Amino acid sequence: MEATLKAQVDRLQLGGRGIMPGRIVHERIPGVYTLVDILVYPRYRMRLTDLVTPLKPLEAMAMGKALIASDVGGHQELIQNERTGLLFPAGNVSALVDTLVQSLRNIEARRARESLAKDWVRKEHSWDKTTSAYCKIYTAATRGKTQV
Repeated sequence: MEATLKAQVDRLQLGGRGIMPGRIVHERIPGVYTLVDILVYPRYRMRLTDLVTPLKPLEAMAMGKALIASDVGGHQELIQNERTGLLFPAGNVSALVDTLVQSLRNIEARRARESLAKDWVRKEHSWDKTTSAYCKIYTAATRGKTQV
């Protein structure tokens, strides 16, 4: 897709308005998030996106960033629409644009969502809380039990 996107940037004369950095080393990720105001996750609806919960929106929440995402299952598990982010119908470009404009125009509401999202992810998705479910499983496995 990179060549197609670069060609589209050239065709629309958008050079210099966007950055396509490619792969970024993990240590630089927090610095990249500081450059961004709103993160958009426009996934299409398919079996994978309805079943798999992505980690990138959690990273954005932890960094206190505004989220806009399509209403696929994985996003709906993480984002409470109008509370911790904004959801739009998957595949609906007009709805995505309207949601982005809404977020850009109403800065106070966006800041409130950012704060709620940051608090929620730190409370509900800390590494301690996320990994605690595995303690019983690994303890049982190391003791030779077949059921937890």
